[in-house]
Amino acid sequence: MEFQALPKDDLFLKKMNNYLFIILFLMVACFFTWSENVNITRGIKIVGRMGVMISSIYIYKKIIKHGAVNTMGYKNSFSPLFYIFYLFLGLLSFMWSTNPGFSALQWFMTFQSFVFAYFFIKSLKVLDVFYKGHTIRLYHLLGNTVFILQLIFVVGMWVNPDVFFRLTNGGEEARLGGTIMNPNELGMLAGVGVACLIFDLYRFEKKTWTIIKLLVIFYALFMTGSRSSLIGALLIIFFHVNQTKRQGLKLAIVGCVLMVAPFAVNQIILKGGDKERMEEILTLTGRLPFWQALITEGLPREPLLGFGYMRIDYKEFFQSVHTYPGKMTHNTFMQVLMNLGFIGLTFALFQVYFTLKAFFTEDKETRLMLIGILIPVLINSFTEFGIFGESNYGIMFYQLIIFSVSFKNTDHLTRLQILHLKKRRPEFYPKIIA
Repeated sequence: MEFQALPKDDLFLKKMNNYLFIILFLMVACFFTWSENVNITRGIKIVGRMGVMISSIYIYKKIIKHGAVNTMGYKNSFSPLFYIFYLFLGLLSFMWSTNPGFSALQWFMTFQSFVFAYFFIKSLKVLDVFYKGHTIRLYHLLGNTVFILQLIFVVGMWVNPDVFFRLTNGGEEARLGGTIMNPNELGMLAGVGVACLIFDLYRFEKKTWTIIKLLVIFYALFMTGSRSSLIGALLIIFFHVNQTKRQGLKLAIVGCVLMVAPFAVNQIILKGGDKERMEEILTLTGRLPFWQALITEGLPREPLLGFGYMRIDYKEFFQSVHTYPGKMTHNTFMQVLMNLGFIGLTFALFQVYFTLKAFFTEDKETRLMLIGILIPVLINSFTEFGIFGESNYGIMFYQLIIFSVSFKNTDHLTRLQILHLKKRRPEFYPKIIA
């Protein structure tokens, strides 16, 4: 049977929408380094995230208490199952990690976001079942979260450029992000915001406010100077253009992109086009030699189980004669290979495969949304921390994707659940027992 949202539920649903937005915003914000004080930063990243994780459980319980029950079963089980295998192997790796404290901290933060994602998505799925017709959407919550965070940086770069800009290439280039967030990670966040807010263009008749949000995010993306994020944003746009049947909209979007693309490519990707810049691009800013050294020199030392969760060498940094020293690999799959060996990489690759396969079991809107979020996150995974790297919000976004394809409603009510619904939503009771 269907449990429609009734007029008397409007206030409750509005509160849930606000609560879900607040905890999602706070969870993403807790990944930023808002203070130069190490203790404050650790407090935000550990205690803050723990509080938000507990809040996600509280909100789920509140939804159940108001007039829903847990009828969620599982589908596409291999996707979360292989992720659990990956986490379990990471937990075991504390035994052979040369810095078990660092490994434990990274694992704990990833597990925190995993629990958060579980209850956050489960709350949305329960609302879908017991309050059909509600307007709470993951893409709207996430899109607004990204907009506010990017707006903070856009305002901050004018108010306090010393904090919100990061100087690179010997001080020749200023990139948005500063000491607060890696510019490439901030660019990836902008790509996720674009992927989500585009759906508001489809949903809302009045599109002006959504367009303003997108323009702010695109401006922030441009100021990060992130090549990979720009490519991801363009792929998302063309992906949506290919989905729409409105030829006028297609031509308008393609026209705007063609007008802006040459300038953006020259300023962000080529960055002037001199010989040194081109060599930088061809070596992925020095990453290709670094990856080659990791595979030929580092991997043979611990090929099966790696150096421990988020460790790429016995020492704090891996360094070869011909490459720069690095604490992380700048490629999420290489990161898994180095810290959990070929066994860990096998778990990771199967997990990604089953997640992508699960997309085809979802309805069109959900499938398009998840693909849109995955594009910038996956592109980021090939050049930065990524979905299996050190703790970052890209991991949490991927965990949200995993659980978005893992829950299904079983339509089975126990006697206790029927009694609970009779008490909380008596208007549906005759239909329940029918």
